[in-house]
Amino acid sequence: MAAAKEAVVPVEGRRNVLVTSALPYVNNVPHLGNIIGCVLSADAFARYCRLRGHNVLYVCGTDEYGTATETKAMEEGCSPREICDKYHAIHKEVYEWFDISFDIFGRTSSPQQTEVCQDIFLKLLDNNWLSENTMQQLYCNSCQRFLADRLVEGYCPTEGCNYDSARGDQCEKCGKLLNSTELVNPKCKVCGSTPCVRDTDHLFLELPLLREKLEKYIDETSVTGSWSQNAIHATNAWLKEGLKPRCITRDLKWGVPVPHEKYKDKVFYVWFDAPIGYISITACYTPEWEKWWKNPENVELYQFMGKDNVPFHTVMFPSTLLGTGENWTLMKTISVTEYLNYESGKFSKTKGIGVFGNDAKSTNIPPEVWRYYLLTNRPEASDTLFTWTDLQAKCNNELLNNLGNFINRVLSFIAKPEGTGYGSVVPDSPDVDSHALTQSLAETVGKLIDQYIDAMDKVKIKQGLKIAMAISSEGNAYLQESQFWKLYKQDPASCATVMKTSVGIVYLLACLLEPFMPTFSKDVLQQLNLSPEEHLSFCDEKGEVEKAKRPWDLIPSGHRIGKPAPLFKGLENEAVKGLREKFAGSQAERKLRTQVAAQLEATSI
Repeated sequence: MAAAKEAVVPVEGRRNVLVTSALPYVNNVPHLGNIIGCVLSADAFARYCRLRGHNVLYVCGTDEYGTATETKAMEEGCSPREICDKYHAIHKEVYEWFDISFDIFGRTSSPQQTEVCQDIFLKLLDNNWLSENTMQQLYCNSCQRFLADRLVEGYCPTEGCNYDSARGDQCEKCGKLLNSTELVNPKCKVCGSTPCVRDTDHLFLELPLLREKLEKYIDETSVTGSWSQNAIHATNAWLKEGLKPRCITRDLKWGVPVPHEKYKDKVFYVWFDAPIGYISITACYTPEWEKWWKNPENVELYQFMGKDNVPFHTVMFPSTLLGTGENWTLMKTISVTEYLNYESGKFSKTKGIGVFGNDAKSTNIPPEVWRYYLLTNRPEASDTLFTWTDLQAKCNNELLNNLGNFINRVLSFIAKPEGTGYGSVVPDSPDVDSHALTQSLAETVGKLIDQYIDAMDKVKIKQGLKIAMAISSEGNAYLQESQFWKLYKQDPASCATVMKTSVGIVYLLACLLEPFMPTFSKDVLQQLNLSPEEHLSFCDEKGEVEKAKRPWDLIPSGHRIGKPAPLFKGLENEAVKGLREKFAGSQAERKLRTQVAAQLEATSI
């Protein structure tokens, strides 16, 4: 039996990086927009940090409490716990298929969540940052219950929006945060009747009183942590509107119970307790969780999310932690994505529109191609569009014809028998210092390596990927210009230099592209006959960055490579057409099409 993996804890003197991605809600299957917005972006950054030799902990898990779970449980006729168990397993399976390298993928419905959440609440209470207030809430006489935000829908009250399916907490169309009583023509989502307004007592976090502490943190950290512009914009919009006391309790059963006699029948509002899930999931991972979360001097916290989650991470969560008076590790850098849209519309979990995590697996397109496409199309500054033809173009032109072609040309030539190649043995490069074309390539690649590190350090993931792919393009141009196939007979020394340099570039690409396409990198190293455990590294401390600027030094002469094989397959027009048709419309419409097709087939037999 394999020994349990030792927990990662901060190490004095090393760069300790704590990475979180927004906890996906457990009531549905994640779609590609969710995957790129949270877990895949964070995974690429966490992998990059590991590649650079930093001490990294990547934490995520399913957000399991709140109304949406109760609603889904009602729909499916089971308990909230059963819903959470079912969808946690689905999420886990999807992320495993996408090769997401969590150190822990936990869940918020744990005893640790209750303990950490209640402890934070009691400290806020002791420090007088909480207040009690009577608020008006929608009550359904038919269901005989107060309706939590997601149990009610109506028209958005925001001028110019008028979206007809706005939820009680937020309008999905315009992004405005709402109170359920503001909705126009509200309806109970359970029974469809019109609710009435009733008074109910709740606890509030006094954000106005915490404003000074919060603004000091935001002013300093948004600069030192290079927050993305969309995060700064969303945060400033909240501050400009004026901070208001924010309700932290709800009339529900499924959640963390409030440890207060008057409110013992209520639970914490999911947006109070969900970000605390990052901490409690770490506590499930290691009893030494405080070394990560109460150690701001030695830990840098990077958080990844979609734009609709920003205020809860830049205003609510830091205010909550600041209010305890304890020395918490607060977020240093926030990386926010806009929306990934689907063909002519918008990905939607509620409406079942788009490609979902489990759908991606059924396309027979490998995870590497999906990872590459989503990361190269990452909506960093504005919304981007997923289209099947664009996926095909990027797969065929960039992965197959650029990257795959370069690597295969180099390794296949080295693998040829002596007399036509090098018998799978890396040659020497005796005239490298006087070989002008190689020196010119090294200079270009050196600059691109510096740009890659700068982009990735600043969490410009799409840019980092494009720079790495530019090195592959340079490699292809180098091969063409050198005309190595002629040099083999005409100038053997120059040909050996070109091949030794090129095989170094192949290795360099395996390292630089590992954060984006980990299985691709392992496959390349296998074809190079190198061990990923030993050789997948790009550290300043080991001198690997400087060495990479002399690519001919990366693989020693005399090293025997493995067996070359194609790394990517092209996507044919017919296959793409079939996929576009298969995933047209909503999931319900697709299901109906499948049923009709099955019935027609049955009647024709």
